[in-house]
Amino acid sequence: MYHGAEHKTVFAWEDGQDLTIENIRRYSTRHPRCGTSFILVVMIVSILIFSLLGRPDFLHRVLYKLLLLPVVAGISYEVIRFTGKHRDWGWVRILSWPGLLLQKITTREPTDDQIEVAVVAMKKVI
Repeated sequence: MYHGAEHKTVFAWEDGQDLTIENIRRYSTRHPRCGTSFILVVMIVSILIFSLLGRPDFLHRVLYKLLLLPVVAGISYEVIRFTGKHRDWGWVRILSWPGLLLQKITTREPTDDQIEVAVVAMKKVI
């Protein structure tokens, strides 16, 4: 539920709203740039990139994965950033839907007390 409060607070801040419980309550607990979505994107990008390498022996596989880790992370970061910036485009909503669906597991509707905690944390970050 704290995770949901965090998402709602970030949404309100991104929309330029005052960080009050009343303003924050109306936002979704699912955010397109969530770490949960990022993990899913990393997994998909990893599968796509590493499937192009075939089936090398163990030592080469480990070496490739270590060398390509920054590439996978960079591509995944840019995908998440893009989907967060253009979430009103139809095809982007389709692209980000699996990550938002996965967030049904990791977020819940928060209580007002939890939103207050998220507001204090957000103000410290800002």
